[in-house]
Formats: sequence, C-alpha cells, structure tokens
Amino acid sequence: MLNEKMLKLGTASSAIRQLFEYGKMRKAEIGEDKVFDFSIGNPSVPAPKSVDDTIKTLIETEDSVLLHGYTSAPGDMAVRTKIAEYIKETSGVNATAANIYMTCGAAASLTISLTALANEGDEVILLAPFFPEYRVFAERAGFKCVVVNCREPDFQIDISALEKAINKNTKAIIINSPNNPTGVVFSEATVKELSALLNKKQEEYGKEIFLISDEPYRELVYGDVTVQFPARYYANTIVCYSFSKSLSLPGERIGYIFVSPECKDSALVFAAVCGAGRALGFVCAPSMLQRVVAENLGKTADVSIYNTNRELLYNALSEYGYTVVMPDGAFYLFVKAPESDAAAFAERAKKHELLIVPSDSFGMGGYVRISYCVSTKQIENSLPAFKALIEEYK
Repeated sequence: MLNEKMLKLGTASSAIRQLFEYGKMRKAEIGEDKVFDFSIGNPSVPAPKSVDDTIKTLIETEDSVLLHGYTSAPGDMAVRTKIAEYIKETSGVNATAANIYMTCGAAASLTISLTALANEGDEVILLAPFFPEYRVFAERAGFKCVVVNCREPDFQIDISALEKAINKNTKAIIINSPNNPTGVVFSEATVKELSALLNKKQEEYGKEIFLISDEPYRELVYGDVTVQFPARYYANTIVCYSFSKSLSLPGERIGYIFVSPECKDSALVFAAVCGAGRALGFVCAPSMLQRVVAENLGKTADVSIYNTNRELLYNALSEYGYTVVMPDGAFYLFVKAPESDAAAFAERAKKHELLIVPSDSFGMGGYVRISYCVSTKQIENSLPAFKALIEEYK
C-alpha cells in the first residue's frame, strides 16, 4: 500500500502550480502574448553578472573533481564562515560557521528546521496569509498547524490574536517578512512586540517557543524600507534563508539555516538541525553553488525593474477601483476580491486570460495574489483586461 498522505499531495499540486501549468497549456493554445500569467513567483530579472562570472571562474580555475565533490554534510566550512561573517556585519548578531547549515533553498531550510523541532502534540502557528507549503512542511514534520490572521488592512501581526492562540503546546511560530503574498514588511515595532510576547509566553509556560523566520525576500525591498533581523530581538530564533529571489537563482536550490547562538542550548538545536538534515537526505547542498553564493553575498538582481512593475500595477489597479495592499518588498500585489468568493473571482479573471491566485491557498479568503515578477510589457498589455474585469462588478 502507498502512503495515502503522500499520494494525495502528489496527485493534487498546489493551486499556484495548477494555475501555472494551466497557463502553459493556454499559451500553447492561443499564444504567449495573449495570456497574462501572474501565478508564480519565478524571478524574471537575470542574476547579477557577478554570479555568471563566479561560475566561469570556478569552472576554469578550480580542480573539477574537488569543485563538484562532496562538502561536509552541513556545507563547506569556508562558505559557512563567510556567511556567518556577513550576518554579523550586516545585523550585529554574533554568528559563526557553527551556526550555519547549507541547504537546497528555503524549502529544505524550513523542512529541516520544523523536523528538528517537532515532537508529538506540538503546535506551530502560521500567520495568515502565508505561503501554502508551510502547512505541508509542518504537518509532514508532525506539527498541528494553528492559523492566526494578520490584521487588516496593513497586515502587520495581530499581537492580541496571537497571544490568545499561544498555549502550552506551542513550539514554534513562522514569520515571513517581506511577506508572500502581501509584500508587507513587518515593522520594528511589530517585531519588538512579537519578541516581548514570546518572551512572556516562554516564562508563563516554562518552555522554549521558537521563532522561525523565512527570509527568501530579505533584500527585495523598495525605498528606505528596512527589514528587521529577528535574532536581534529574540533569542530562540532560527532563520531560513534562500538565494532564489535575491540572486534570481530559483532553479539552483541554494540557501542556509542560521541558528541564533542566543538560542537556549543552541549547539543542541544545531545538532538537531544536522540530524533532521541527515534523516531527510538534505546533506551537502549543491557544492559549486555554495561557492558561488559565498562570493555574491549582499548582491541582488536589478530590483529597480520590480519596482517599476510594482508602481505601474499598483497605480493602475487602484485607479480602476481595486483595493490593493501597497507592498514594501518581495514582488507580489495582494488585491481584495470584489466579491466574497476569491476563487470565483480568480475563475472569472481567466475569461480575460488573467491568471491570479485566490488567497484561500494562503490561509485566508477574500483576496488574490498577483506576482509581478514578469516583464513590464506583460503588465502593460494586461491592464485593459484588469480594467474590463473590474468593470463587470460596477
């Protein structure tokens, strides 16, 4: 007999992926320029030239056997040291190679971290709206998921609602800033309030509550917005980072876990991370890519292109009558559906060849997500369709 849970996951992909595959089929039928696919967060801006240059240099100058060979299970020591130094330099938080575990992107980082923490009866809190796979990763690890909605309309954390949800079984909370799907960046005030609440609850229940910070969009921010580093405020923090979005390397699957040295028994927490990586088969992340990202820390793809898309789409949709959350980071617009059923609205959008994701997948209803990491031309061409769509509701 097959594992029924895995069979269900394998035969029913996420709503995002389903829409993405529908888009590919539709493009084959009527032409790519006639389908406006805003379904998936696949960076459309090339990686920095320095990434390609680093790859070329490594291939041309390094011993091929060593370059493509195994690293230590947690990753190459020199790479981990460079990342730790970068974290210390940019955040002020102490870090060493002993706090860094290299991974196959943020998905592996999250899966490993959740597996390292979960015991029978443990709960993890998901702040809606949230990336849909959080639930998949958490439940696979053995957690019960508890959903707490962020407050509207600014989508900062609703501290009072979160306080009511935390109980003796709470083991972890996942935060994501800049957020997928809203693009909201949690303010310093929000992070401080969150930290104070978690410290209070730890004392109340006499146990550790871990803050898992999922950070694939850390560098993708606009204007003078600052993304807070939660480990500066809260000791029991685990950071899950990916270079997929910042360096436009989603297909290369490279990232890391940072266990704050201020975590209680941080060495044991890191050992549990290593054990989870071993149990899941996530050891020795792609070795050449480890070397590549170590030489490109702090660099990003051209964020100005995303900003152009953000302003173009936000201004146009607002003018047409949509209610839109202004994103401070990432590359998503969160738009209120003009009817109560967001899925029905997204289905109606298909008639205009607009592919947008209903927020039900993200843990709350009433909105749709629009990924604007597409060509500016696609956005310009899609605007008449967005206008015609909203006119149907007037």
